[in-house]
Amino acid sequence: MGQQLDKDRFSEADFARFGERLAEQLGAFRELLARPGFGAGPATVGAELEMFLITPEGRPLPRNHEVRAAADDGRIVPELGRFNLEVNLTPLPIAGRPFSALVRELRETMALVDAAAATQGGRALAIGILPSLSEFDFTHEALSDEGRYRALARGMRRLRTEPFRVRIEGVEELELEVEGVILESANTSWQVHLRTAPAEFARVYNAAQLATGPVLAVSGNSPGFLGRRLWEETRIALFEESADDRDVERPERRDRRVALGSGWVRSAEEMFETCVRDYEPVLPMTSPPGPRAEGEAPELAELRLHQGTVWQWNRPIYDPADGGHLRVEMRALPAGPTPADMAANAAFLLGLTSAMSAGPVEEFPFAAAYRNFYRAAIHGLDAPMAWPGLGEEIPAARLALELLPVARAGLERMGVDPAEADWTLDIIRERVRLRRTGAIWQREVLGGLGGDPAARARMVTRYRELSLTGEPVHTWPI
Repeated sequence: MGQQLDKDRFSEADFARFGERLAEQLGAFRELLARPGFGAGPATVGAELEMFLITPEGRPLPRNHEVRAAADDGRIVPELGRFNLEVNLTPLPIAGRPFSALVRELRETMALVDAAAATQGGRALAIGILPSLSEFDFTHEALSDEGRYRALARGMRRLRTEPFRVRIEGVEELELEVEGVILESANTSWQVHLRTAPAEFARVYNAAQLATGPVLAVSGNSPGFLGRRLWEETRIALFEESADDRDVERPERRDRRVALGSGWVRSAEEMFETCVRDYEPVLPMTSPPGPRAEGEAPELAELRLHQGTVWQWNRPIYDPADGGHLRVEMRALPAGPTPADMAANAAFLLGLTSAMSAGPVEEFPFAAAYRNFYRAAIHGLDAPMAWPGLGEEIPAARLALELLPVARAGLERMGVDPAEADWTLDIIRERVRLRRTGAIWQREVLGGLGGDPAARARMVTRYRELSLTGEPVHTWPI
């Protein structure tokens, strides 16, 4: 979805031509995977952070293009909503001290966005769902003025003739109906990329699917939406329902366009084939193949563009850069609260993924991993969870503490400095011990302030004040 499109309206002939390109490029992708040495190289980690722009009073500020221009940095790009921006961090080897480097670049880029937002009378904030959003923030005018987002909105409406219905049952219940995909802009995430060798891809991907549940349980930062108290990580439900292209004419497809999946995978090839087979294109932009040096990896632009419009919580990525390689993009974690918190979440997720990829994850029922994920999103630290080797389900908080040594061993397996593993995982340990996730902090503060719009805006400004200290959320006072 980061690609620029030179038009935002397409004919049925465009969709047909795009489908032909997808079939051709799947064949080229299979050949590429069979090429000796393809994807070889050290494991690297990269990340993307989505942020909100807010007013000094804590309300959304729809000025992302102006803020991006003021920042004048190629790492910063607009997102779907005019009050969203994304920062793309520099990939780096996972061996050594990668999380300290992530924290440094997060601080730098967040400060850069914040300073640019100040030129527009605003601020920047990393939080899963902005609590001060209201129904009136999701008009057609809230969509970013970008060809790719206008095309995405039209492409999704082409597939779904009915309105998008959102129904979330949590502590309270939310039910609403919208005509387009603008509700996706209510969600901001912290997305972590792990470069993975093709021969190991299925094992690493399946391990990430298993690891995501307990990590999500300790990382919640989106406890509500539009004033309703919903899930610990409401983003999961809101994104799935606000981008669900299935309608009455598509009852046969099991998974939404945003989904965890329905089983363990066997290869990257299988995943790309499933994506092409099961999901209709929404952005049929074709481009002429460019010149390519001998041995250079093909662009596969259409295949990559299509894959970018199917938002699995863990998504396979093909990138032609650096001779071509594969990545697992881990998309389930929320933005915020601080760079230290996000680095700790990434360390826990990557370490647990590494450790579990060394064993036969596929012997564990996928249905149990699936339940773990959604229970984590709903109940957070109190979610009942199963795990390989456990005879019974235990609360996510207890499971997370038992898994910290496993994650530490996984980080060391990837060459992470032991001191680096210790400081990041200590943040998770204290967060669990003190029962203070971002979601819990937000909920407890709102309990003292009240639940009206003014109270939610005051909570946002207090959240920002504390996030600027850089101290992890478990240290924040109520």
